[in-house]
Amino acid sequence: MDKIKRTFGFILNHPLGKRHPLKAFIRFLGWQFQSSLQPAKLIIKPYIAGINFYARKGLTGITGNIYTGLHEFNDMAFLLHFLTPDDIFFDIGANVGSYTLLAAGVCKAKTIAIEASANTAAITAKNIGLNQLQNKATLINAAAGAAAGILTFSKNEDTTNHIISAGESANMDVETVNVISIDSLTQTNKPSLIKIDVEGFETEVLNGMSDTLKQTTLKAIIIELNGSGLRYGFNEEEIHQTFLSNGFKPYQYDPFKRELNLMPSFGSYNTIYCRDATFITARLKTAKGFKIMGETI
Repeated sequence: MDKIKRTFGFILNHPLGKRHPLKAFIRFLGWQFQSSLQPAKLIIKPYIAGINFYARKGLTGITGNIYTGLHEFNDMAFLLHFLTPDDIFFDIGANVGSYTLLAAGVCKAKTIAIEASANTAAITAKNIGLNQLQNKATLINAAAGAAAGILTFSKNEDTTNHIISAGESANMDVETVNVISIDSLTQTNKPSLIKIDVEGFETEVLNGMSDTLKQTTLKAIIIELNGSGLRYGFNEEEIHQTFLSNGFKPYQYDPFKRELNLMPSFGSYNTIYCRDATFITARLKTAKGFKIMGETI
């Protein structure tokens, strides 16, 4: 019951769920019925602009898109309005590929998807193959960190899989993962947009991308800062200061108005850090619209 309440709350508080509640609840009920018949099977579902994805019951990294069209609406809409086929996008903590499919499949941008979990990366690979995006999207099954190495990663926690901290239980179901730095990848692939969602390990990711942050081609970073860094003893205010020192400022995006709104600091969930807001705003204003939930945005 609590899970259903949380899902209903998500739908009713979602920007598109608010505007199209009947459509959203019909989608929700349809998926509950379909997935209950085949709970373990990967089922093909439509996404946006002819792109599809695999989903199954409990795979929350993708099923939110079924209910509301775009799970993280403001940030995904920013990506859709900002990226062009000439851009490179890095999806750090790609999960099963929601952002990767939008970047490579809809925007046609070259995409580097980095996912530590072997099981999750396998589904990401299936989603890339389903949409025949192998020429646009490259999947790296590794964790991003400060330097090359090996770390322990949790298993079977869906979107909250993470690097195991020193104080966590040894009884957890875990796997060892290779670690790479983002700087090792961006000498030849210079991104214009990066998304980082690594469940608290953001500080170490940034420690491995100091050169990347200085690249003038990098215009924006979508990052989740929700306090998870405390498990490693990290202070997210230091992440904020790192961005400021590299010329980035925190914004929220209103897709309906196509407006960037400057924030005093980072938000509780995703924040979009932008550099050269004039350039970005011009792109957002002139980008082609996308159709979702029956309306063009």
